[in-house]
Amino acid sequence: MTEILLYSAAINFEAARRVSILPDGHRSGRLHGHSFLADVRCVLPKEWADFPGAEVDALRQALAAAVAPLDYTDLNARLAVPTDENLARWVRARLPFANINSIGVQSTQHEGVDLDTEDHAHIWRRYVFQSAHQLPYVPPGHKCGRMHGHGFEVIIHADQALGSRAIGIDYDHLDALWAPIYDELDHACLNDIEGLNNPTSEVISAWIWKRLKPQLPELSWVTVYETASCGAHFDGSHYRIWKEMTLDSAMRLKFAPEGDKRRHVHGHTYTLRLHLHAPLDQVMGWTIDFGDVKTIFDPIFKRLDHRPLHEMDGMADADVASVARWIREQTSPHLLQLDRIDLYETRGCGVTLAWGEVGPALPI
Repeated sequence: MTEILLYSAAINFEAARRVSILPDGHRSGRLHGHSFLADVRCVLPKEWADFPGAEVDALRQALAAAVAPLDYTDLNARLAVPTDENLARWVRARLPFANINSIGVQSTQHEGVDLDTEDHAHIWRRYVFQSAHQLPYVPPGHKCGRMHGHGFEVIIHADQALGSRAIGIDYDHLDALWAPIYDELDHACLNDIEGLNNPTSEVISAWIWKRLKPQLPELSWVTVYETASCGAHFDGSHYRIWKEMTLDSAMRLKFAPEGDKRRHVHGHTYTLRLHLHAPLDQVMGWTIDFGDVKTIFDPIFKRLDHRPLHEMDGMADADVASVARWIREQTSPHLLQLDRIDLYETRGCGVTLAWGEVGPALPI
């Protein structure tokens, strides 16, 4: 598949709203407020920024300008029905470029909406359950073969365009569908639940899908975080996993003009996500062991972490797009399932480099 490079940016805004289309007495029908987050992923034209490597900063500035009229306002003065979906559409209409892959609005850390390239709105909601499990088929000595526990997180993604409800899908509807699943999973040993004798993240995501899909035809993805840094997606037929890590690295941009602070040596705590796509191993119940991903990538990680990226051999520059392409070149021969890299300098600001299916946007 052809490589696609998506630049991303995110910006917060504070605002109040009433959502009048909800049933009488609904708490969101009253005036209330949120710390919203708007984010965008898009393909940018060449020479769109002032200089090569300045794309992320320029995109963030464009998003900030689009969002500025919403900051510290009553959103009902701007939109008749200021739902997360309508806010995302409002912001998208004010961005000065096309080729937008996704634009999202999060009203809290646990809920939001993403608009995709086909203008479908994917509402999502995050849930947590506390459980124990062990993986029965791992090799002797593997730590996951011992009984242990996690604070699992689940994100339910639902495509509004597939639904038939008068006001689409609201978060309360997802809450009601999740409640009986939560009751079964929370404070339980997952191995004791029918269908979860081998409770990998992939198996859990498919198990949840099978229970939700008949009641929620709009379901588009189920995401399961086993830890804060790894997890799996399932869309009814395909599995994807990711492994996340942070890099504390120095950098400078060689094309920044004289006097620009980005020409100086500075640094970031980067967030790096490696995304992988592979068929499910019918014995192990996973696509690939998260531990194997970490082990394979570790030599490359050590070349990047606590290092000056602008001095790395073979790296065109130290901007996030160049670093992501360097990571792909170094990693792909050793990790064949890899088909997407997310690299962020700051929260939500960076790139997605994909040469397979892009997959869902993870909340920032």
